Amino acid sequence: MDFMQILQLVIPAAIFSAAPLIFTALGGVFSERSGVVNIGLEGLMLMGAFTGALFTILGEQWGMGAASPWFSLIVAVIIGMLFSLLHAVASISFKADQVVSGVALNFLAAGLAIFLVKKIFDAGQTPIIQERIYKTDVPFLSDIPFIGPLFFSSAYYTSYIAIALAFVVWWILFKTPFGLRLRSVGEHPMAADTMGINVTKMRYVAVMLSGGFAGLGGAVYATSIAGNFSHATISGQGFMALAAMIFGKWHPLGAMGAALFFGLAQSLSITGQQIPGLKEIPEVYLLISPYVLTILALAGLVGRADAPKAIGQPYEKGKR
Repeated sequence: MDFMQILQLVIPAAIFSAAPLIFTALGGVFSERSGVVNIGLEGLMLMGAFTGALFTILGEQWGMGAASPWFSLIVAVIIGMLFSLLHAVASISFKADQVVSGVALNFLAAGLAIFLVKKIFDAGQTPIIQERIYKTDVPFLSDIPFIGPLFFSSAYYTSYIAIALAFVVWWILFKTPFGLRLRSVGEHPMAADTMGINVTKMRYVAVMLSGGFAGLGGAVYATSIAGNFSHATISGQGFMALAAMIFGKWHPLGAMGAALFFGLAQSLSITGQQIPGLKEIPEVYLLISPYVLTILALAGLVGRADAPKAIGQPYEKGKR
C-alpha cells in the first residue's frame, strides 16, 4: 500500500467520523458563547441518535424510502431543541448549577432513551436501519486529480453539510447583530442588559440551538456510522465534541478543526488494521487513542484558552 492509498483510506474516514462531532461542537459554541455551560451535549447527542434511528425506521415503514434518514435528521433537531429546554429552564430560570444540570441531562437522556427503546421494540436496541446515509462520489469534483479521490470520493453529504455549517455559524456569530448580542450576554450580561438586550431570551435561544445541533450530530452518527441505536451507540462522542469546542477556543472554525483532528484519531481506530505499521499495534490501543488525544489536547490548553467571561454565571436582572 503506497502513501496515496493510505491517504485515500484515512482522510475520507476522518471527515466522515468528524461530522457528528462538528455538529455537536457547533451547538456547544452557541450555548457557551452565551454564557451557559453545556455539559449535557452527550445526552443531547444520545437523544438525537435515538430519534434518528427511531424515525428512520418509522420512515421506512411509512414508505418514505431513501428520504427516511433525512426526515429523521429534521425530527432529531426538533427533539434536541425541546430536550435542551430542560437544561435552559434549570440553569437560566432557576439559576441551578450549570454543570450539575448538564450532568443530570446526560443521565436522564441515557435512561429515557433505553426505556423508550425497550417499550417500543421490546429489545435492548433498535433494529438495524435499512435506509442509511451512504457514501457517494460527488459529481465532477471526484474526478479532480489528487484532491478528488481524497475529499470527494466515497464521501457522505452530511460531512459537507457539517463543514459548511461551521462557516455559516462563524458568519452568524461574528458578522450579524444576532451574533453580537449573543456574544455580549456571554461576555458582560449586565452591559448587554443595559443596552436593551434580553439576556434570558438570548441564553434560551442559544441553549436551544445547541440542543438542535447536538441532536443533529447524534442522528447523523446513528444513521451513517452506527446503523442502529443501543445503550453504547453514543459513548463519549458528546464529551469529545465538548473538548473540540474548548480545543477550538469557542470559535466555530476552531471547533471544526479540532473535530476533524479527533475524527482523524477515530478513523485510525477504524482503518488502522489496514495500514502498514499500524496493523501491528494492538487494536485496543487504536480504539482508545481518540480519548487519549482528547485528554492530551485539553491538558495542553489549560490556562491558554480564554472562555467567555460570564460563562457559568447565572444572571439576575439588577444584580451584579
